Amino acid sequence: MARFITFLTDFGVQDDFVGTCHGVMKKIAPEVEIIDITHGIAPQAVLQGALALANTLPFMPEGVHLAVVDPGVGGSRRALALRDGQGRLHVGPDNGLLIPAVEKLGGIAEAHELANPKYALESVSRTFHGRDLFSPAAAHLALGVPLEDLGPPIDPDALARLDLPQPEVGASRIHCTVLSIDRFGNVQLNLDRGHLDQADVVPGTRVELQVGAERYYAVAARTFADARPGDIILYEDAYRNISIAISGGNAAAMFGISEGQDVRIHLAPV
Repeated sequence: MARFITFLTDFGVQDDFVGTCHGVMKKIAPEVEIIDITHGIAPQAVLQGALALANTLPFMPEGVHLAVVDPGVGGSRRALALRDGQGRLHVGPDNGLLIPAVEKLGGIAEAHELANPKYALESVSRTFHGRDLFSPAAAHLALGVPLEDLGPPIDPDALARLDLPQPEVGASRIHCTVLSIDRFGNVQLNLDRGHLDQADVVPGTRVELQVGAERYYAVAARTFADARPGDIILYEDAYRNISIAISGGNAAAMFGISEGQDVRIHLAPV
């Protein structure tokens, strides 16, 4: 049976970091198959990495899920290995990165600190735990090493959590936040279909988007094909979040918007 490790980081692909981690895992577990989800998470963007994990892991084969977005490397944050309610294993820093995905996959069944030097490289640097600590742990778990062998248990309630932004849905306005932006410039919001239904925004509804001091007309649509080139649309994306796009264009570039920025959707355009 194939053993899989999925791998997500903010390392980028210009340096040798990703390749070195692959090499460490393959030296320990030569038969493992490594699936690179992305290494394009913005540097130190823990929330962006957490949301990408939560979106993508349900589509990944069961196995070990390694994620490293770790601005606290070398500090007091712990290194973790978790088992979720579906039996999948997760490896990464205790900074909230792993939790949204684990909660989507049945919650935390077990949590252990990576503290057994037997399952790390002989010399663990202060700045590259992805190579020296997390990659070896993931590879050993893929070989079948019991989770509890990696270190002592941790109370799941003691793990770090992220402050996920919540929208405000009112009678005339929705106040929401940009979660992520893809390479096409589509802007994912912290909204789902239920929020639009609550505000009675159905396909064809015209709204007004406010980004900073600027306002733009948009229409709720099912697909890009429902809009003319250049139209701004609100639509449900592949991960069932509500996103903003421009048919045939780049919404993020047009708005000058970035992750974490506020967006207001006015339901009665003025």
